[in-house]
Amino acid sequence: MIVVCGEALFDVFAGEQTPGGIELSARIGGSPFNLAVGLARLGVPPVFFGGLSRDLFGQRLYGALEAEHVDLSGAPRPDAQTALVVVSLDQHGVPAYRFYGCATAERSVLPGDLARVPLDATVIHVGSYCMVTDPVAGTLRALIERQLGRSLIAYDPNIRLVVEPSVQVWRDTLEWMLPRTGLLKVSDEDLTHLYPHWTPQDFARHALRSGVQLVVVTRGGQGVLAAGAHGATAEVPAVPVDVVDTVGAGDTFQAGLLSWLWRRGMLSVEGLRGLDSATLAQALRFAAHAAAITCSRRGADLPRLAEVDSE
Repeated sequence: MIVVCGEALFDVFAGEQTPGGIELSARIGGSPFNLAVGLARLGVPPVFFGGLSRDLFGQRLYGALEAEHVDLSGAPRPDAQTALVVVSLDQHGVPAYRFYGCATAERSVLPGDLARVPLDATVIHVGSYCMVTDPVAGTLRALIERQLGRSLIAYDPNIRLVVEPSVQVWRDTLEWMLPRTGLLKVSDEDLTHLYPHWTPQDFARHALRSGVQLVVVTRGGQGVLAAGAHGATAEVPAVPVDVVDTVGAGDTFQAGLLSWLWRRGMLSVEGLRGLDSATLAQALRFAAHAAAITCSRRGADLPRLAEVDSE
């Protein structure tokens, strides 16, 4: 099983101004939430380990995950409100975020909740701002330490400076994760924040030297590059698409990559070690195609397996 750890929340999109205010459209979201849904839609059975409130929004998030057949047996239900994130889009459909809430449900996952996560989980996926906000960050670090040698650790930093404005905190977290991570997916936007003087290739070499088995750098319209610890390399172009917005594109890519590897029995430390360049390129093309489908639709509406050409 793949255990997806982190936040589920509501993205609130601002619409037209009205005489009495602003029209708002609230949509379920959060990077780990999107990833769990994306995996389920692509034929992989995920377990969600993230705090889900019992308030109106939390009930909707729970119901949405349940409807997608995501296993919720690992999801704590803390007595805290659901986080809300207001999303605005520029003329190119690129989102900007403003966070509303503190001491919210996704942050309120405690060490005692780790008993919900099976010791025999195949993959533990962590990322986004739950890795840098306590108490959940400490809980997830304890989970990673517990599962080292038992599970493949996958990581997507997915930096949100609106939640944690200190770049150093994000950089320190990434550096702590590198020797513990089997599969790392990071965007060039994240790398610009973390290592502004490095090229993606510079970072990939650093990650591999630090112990990562497979590092993947997504670069938006410039495509994606990847390198494995045992010599596999690949670079594939972005899939042409009429972009509506890019909300959820990175989460879709990660879901596509993980699902492709999972369905071929390669989502393990041993499997990643055995990747050759041609196979890696196939996996990246599948993930890029999935992400392009999401970019063609409003919001994080991730594709189902039948929609994605697996080549």
